[in-house]
Amino acid sequence: MAETKYGKYIITEPKKKFSSPYEGKFRPEDQTEILLLDDDVLKGAFLVNTVWFWPERINNPDPDVKPHKHDYDEVLAIFGTNMEDPHDLCGELEAWLGDEKHIITKSCIIFLPKGLQHGPFKFTRLDRPVFHFNVCLAKRYDK
Repeated sequence: MAETKYGKYIITEPKKKFSSPYEGKFRPEDQTEILLLDDDVLKGAFLVNTVWFWPERINNPDPDVKPHKHDYDEVLAIFGTNMEDPHDLCGELEAWLGDEKHIITKSCIIFLPKGLQHGPFKFTRLDRPVFHFNVCLAKRYDK
């Protein structure tokens, strides 16, 4: 959408090749990656990734995200799709921050300061689709 002066700032096409914490890990029925913004897509941009998680992923025995940390801040957002109660996560997520285990059942935003080990993350129940996005104050994802 770069036909105008500022059209380049509107991202509508998926990035063809990118590094993702989910890359090659899940079957197509587990999730659908939608759009990603990073320095490769738009020079100077920080990382934003968007993904739909599908209930079928609950059949995957592996943790969704293994323990790791970054040298940049990160924000994870996870929203359920119950339009009657948008705070309902429509499932249960086990999330580890440092050495603390958290059971999350409400739509949430999680702030991860740089250096904080996080993960594993694992849905233990997923009743409906869940929308997830993350924002990293980095030019691209660092495995």
